Amino acid sequence: MQTIELDDYNIYVGEIWKTLNVFLEESSYSKYFIIVDENTKEHCLPIFMEKTTIEDPIVIEIQSGEQHKNIHTCSFIWKQMIEANADRNALLIPLGGGVIGDMGGFCAATYKRGIDFIQIPTTLLSNVDSSIGSKLGIDFADIKNSIGLFKNPKAVFIDPVFLKTLPVREIRSGFAEIIKHCLIADAGLWNQIKEIENLEKVDWLPLMVPSLEIKKRVVEADPFERNIRKSLNFGHTIGHAVESHALNSVYPLTHGEAIAIGMVCETYLSAQKDGFPINFAEEVSNFILKIYGKYAFKNEYFSTFLRLMKNDKKNKDGKINFTILKNIGEAQIDQNFEEEIVMKSLAYYKEI
Repeated sequence: MQTIELDDYNIYVGEIWKTLNVFLEESSYSKYFIIVDENTKEHCLPIFMEKTTIEDPIVIEIQSGEQHKNIHTCSFIWKQMIEANADRNALLIPLGGGVIGDMGGFCAATYKRGIDFIQIPTTLLSNVDSSIGSKLGIDFADIKNSIGLFKNPKAVFIDPVFLKTLPVREIRSGFAEIIKHCLIADAGLWNQIKEIENLEKVDWLPLMVPSLEIKKRVVEADPFERNIRKSLNFGHTIGHAVESHALNSVYPLTHGEAIAIGMVCETYLSAQKDGFPINFAEEVSNFILKIYGKYAFKNEYFSTFLRLMKNDKKNKDGKINFTILKNIGEAQIDQNFEEEIVMKSLAYYKEI
């Protein structure tokens, strides 16, 4: 097992169960609440119950999917906790992907002004992204993560065994965040992953740990996203807009699929600034399209995407705020572009 130490908590990666059981036994919580969806209830909860010493936890099942990451689901969770007489010495355990982790942590951080929680992410996306950084929240008014707060878990426990329960689409979704971490902070790791041809044959642990280390460095340097942490938003300004729009369509995108689109578009924006070579933009775009394929959207959606970008929480002084690439492995934050150039980046994705 490997331990990644942060200022206020640790992330344990690998054979986590002995360490987890010691943590549980030493903490003496009054009650244990586990949040699952229909998928993690079937595939992950049995593993958790077999490996841990917890007896008779209270399992709260919610519906899977980003469309349920809202205040209504939070109300359901809080009501279940109140009906079970959860006090401030209870522990909440989100067992699942980013939706469960974000929303479960948010519910814990706000229930009775805050109770302890630990994160046990079960998807590649949540392993390398949402499990670190203390961002918690829900979607509101069609805007992703527009209601939330920063709050650290007591610990994060990551066991790659859960990845075996995932369909390849979920693995592909998580891989997008590894790609992002490479592009903004590790050119050497980018040169390694760009040779990947088949995601089903990848040993993820050797890629997860350096990806987590990248995010650790960024988050510790800027815990409240006032400066360098904005680099983690590469691909997300356009990606979140496409994801939010697709959420109500017949073919909703996973988070990683949307961020992949965003990275192609924002790589195009990078090439509009001095210094980022066009051949790098083509290299990044071609690799992403090789892994993710092409998502079809109409030109008439461009204005909708732009409206959603204007509501992005990262904006300042009424301007859409982008993170772009200065070079492979080096990000440039707080960049603004004319709307016409942003529209051209969407057209570039459609045409490439």
